[in-house]
Amino acid sequence: MRPPSLPGVGSVLLQERLLQLVQMFKGRAERQKERLLDLDESEEDSPPATPTVAAYRFPSSIDQFTVAAWNWNVWLIPVRWAFPYQTAANVHLWLMADYTCDFIYITDILVFQPRLQFIRGGDIVCDKKDMRENYMKTERFKMDVLSLFPLEILYYFTGVNSLLRFPRMLKYMAFFEFNDRMEAVMKKAYIYRVIRTSTYLLYSLHINACLFYVGSVYEGLGSTKWVYDGKGNAYIRCYYFAVKTLITIGGLPDPTTVFEICFQLINYFVGVFAFSIMIGQMRDVVGAATAGESSYRATMDSTMKYMNSYNIPAPVQNRIRTWYDYTWESQGMLDEQELLVQLPVKMRLDIAVDVNYAIISKVALFQGCDRQMMFDLLTRLKSVVYLPGDFVCVKGEIGRQMYIIQQGAVQVVGGPDLQTVFVTIRAGAVFGEISLLAGGGGNRRTADVRALGFANLFILDKKDLAEILVHYPESQKLLRKKAKTMLSKDKKPDEKVKEVVPPRAETPKMFSAALKMSQQQGLQGTFSALRKTFKTSEGTAEVSQMPPPSPVHRRSPIPRVTVQDGEDAVSETPSITIRMTPRLQGEETLSVEVP
Repeated sequence: MRPPSLPGVGSVLLQERLLQLVQMFKGRAERQKERLLDLDESEEDSPPATPTVAAYRFPSSIDQFTVAAWNWNVWLIPVRWAFPYQTAANVHLWLMADYTCDFIYITDILVFQPRLQFIRGGDIVCDKKDMRENYMKTERFKMDVLSLFPLEILYYFTGVNSLLRFPRMLKYMAFFEFNDRMEAVMKKAYIYRVIRTSTYLLYSLHINACLFYVGSVYEGLGSTKWVYDGKGNAYIRCYYFAVKTLITIGGLPDPTTVFEICFQLINYFVGVFAFSIMIGQMRDVVGAATAGESSYRATMDSTMKYMNSYNIPAPVQNRIRTWYDYTWESQGMLDEQELLVQLPVKMRLDIAVDVNYAIISKVALFQGCDRQMMFDLLTRLKSVVYLPGDFVCVKGEIGRQMYIIQQGAVQVVGGPDLQTVFVTIRAGAVFGEISLLAGGGGNRRTADVRALGFANLFILDKKDLAEILVHYPESQKLLRKKAKTMLSKDKKPDEKVKEVVPPRAETPKMFSAALKMSQQQGLQGTFSALRKTFKTSEGTAEVSQMPPPSPVHRRSPIPRVTVQDGEDAVSETPSITIRMTPRLQGEETLSVEVP
């Protein structure tokens, strides 16, 4: 048997490989079909989804790092220059920190400051070229460039001297702008102002301590009793001397040399000047923080003085004092309208919507009204505090306000001694809304409402609502319709509901009878002439027109009759006599006599 040739063997291997590939493709196709048909299996077999990486947002500012770098230079440059804390062993660490601060300065100047938007003619400018040009025209750009002046090149001649880095302190504008923004966002900005003012005082003591150590080295450490003797922690000892000098505590050794005397005189002068400035600033900060409380105390004292001068009873004085205390503790002010009146109308509306819209939108009377009308109502709400036991409404009084309970609860009471509680109304409820639209006596209170505890209510005055509804006639119609429905629902069956528009008065029965009888007797023209004759004044007589012909008989014209003021007007016929007698205040009495 002849062995197979190489080409035959190769073709067999190729066919086997093709069969394997075909089977693999078929299996893959079947698996894909099963995944499409079975969603659950598809989800299980699918590879886990890779977590999406949140897009990086480029920061809008690095002011916090810039201010930290500025404080590093301001506080540590004098220390490194005066005290021997910078040595050859750690100078590389100091330089690393210095150059890190320089890198922050450069990044702020080249990247962030040219991207600051600004306002030009009321428009916010966002163009990159305009923002860059605007920054380059400002005073801050000049100071920022000067702060990076490279005096470090003199290190080659003087060695690493931190005093050559003093231009870095010129970037002070970033510090003050950062302070302004901090005060704007803090809830209690006066705390930050106190801390900042105290820091100014500590920094002045810090500089004095550094200068005292330099003066001691110049005079010689321990050479006299006045200079630093070189024992203990140099910075702490010198700082203690600065505190006693600038605050003028006393107890210091007397200077002996001319240098020491001049240094001490300058210290005393600067200390008194700087300390007085710090005390004045601290007084202003504390005064601004307690301005509201001071005004409250002054108002309280004036009120008590007034009540004492007029001998107001002690129970009334105690209630007034309680009202002042609770109002101040709950609101932080006596009248919040004094604060809101300083804001523009749009901002007042925004605050009112956030605070009160959720409450007033629940009032059934206002549901379906114009949304803008409700916004106008919000700006007219006034906050009032009622003490426990105070009557918010008294039965029978004229209702001119609607009440919305913001905090606390009120009770509807009745009975002979007003001790019977019908219902308790709590926060979020509304009462007295019908009184805003009812008229003609229908706006009287129907129950007594008493505060259960301390109740903070919003009041909407009827006059304010009327001024608003003038501009919203559709809402006015809707409110009047709702008010009429509520009034009729609340009235008892035997009560007479007074209509908003009174019906037309009925014709008097005597007058109707006279008309009817005149029609039956054919006297329409006679009665008409009688009315015209009675209306004549100053003795002038009028002649009535001929009556229309009667279907039964004809009647002669009525003779001219002259009627004087105060006399009766009489018209007689064989079948009927009509008499009109004047009364007081222009009234008339009509009588008909039939024989």
